[in-house]
Amino acid sequence: MTALLLLPLLLPCALPVLARRALSRLAPAVALWAVTGCAVLLAGCSLAALGALVLIGLLELPLFAALGELVHPLHTASAVFVVPAAVASAGALARSGWALIRSAVRQVRAYRAARAETAHRPAAGDLCVVDSPRPDAYALPGRPHRIVVTTAMLRSLDGPEREALLAHERAHNAGGHHAALAAAELVAHCHPALRRVRDTIRLAAERAADEAAAASVGDRRLTARAIARAALAGHAARSARPGFMPGAATGPVPRRVQALLAAPRPPRPRAGRTIATLLAACAALSCGASATATADVHHRVEVAQGEEAP
Repeated sequence: MTALLLLPLLLPCALPVLARRALSRLAPAVALWAVTGCAVLLAGCSLAALGALVLIGLLELPLFAALGELVHPLHTASAVFVVPAAVASAGALARSGWALIRSAVRQVRAYRAARAETAHRPAAGDLCVVDSPRPDAYALPGRPHRIVVTTAMLRSLDGPEREALLAHERAHNAGGHHAALAAAELVAHCHPALRRVRDTIRLAAERAADEAAAASVGDRRLTARAIARAALAGHAARSARPGFMPGAATGPVPRRVQALLAAPRPPRPRAGRTIATLLAACAALSCGASATATADVHHRVEVAQGEEAP
């Protein structure tokens, strides 16, 4: 039982490699949601496994065994392993919980500040221009969606480049990329291995918007030039927007520009199916191990309480 709880804690270590492979073999939009969904499931299962380990360790203590109304000893692995595992799990849960709360509060405050900045400014459709010497442009989710761009950024680009930049930001809002980026910010605090996946999810979101913008303006080279010039203009500017609000000048820009300038690769259905299957198998295995181990813990507790036969 206890060994089975270790599986959801180990499987996230395989996701960074799988995520990078998914981005190289799947369409960016497909890779974005496939990796995000897998990361969320693995994060949830790892937290559930930590919680189960803490519960097992607590029930080994006489005080909590009495509170749990255990009339028989709880049959688990040796206390030499269970107690240290429970202590480590409790520390990991406390650290993750505190990091999650801090991240959520910081993101909400930055989002509210961004919404307040645009609330009373005139908008042309979904476009809101902010008079600022700091070059910046980003997609602002909410009702209504907004494309926020500063006057300094507009001055940095010519007309066609502005069109490509705005198409990129509109693609973020149309694709709901802020949800994937918000999930990436949260799961990064649930397991150390998922911190590396956050960068891959961010890159996938930017690549998906790049491809949508290139299709919208009909010119991949123009889109690449707009992204490169926007990144150069905003390189020295420090943006206060939250991590789930995507912007064209974020992420590994040289890699994105190179992908736009390269000839589109023919689809590789077999490779795509393989990596998608591996992601699904990783998530299913983690969920199955977590559910099975949790059900087994529940059964053993009921046996110790005298409610069920061994």
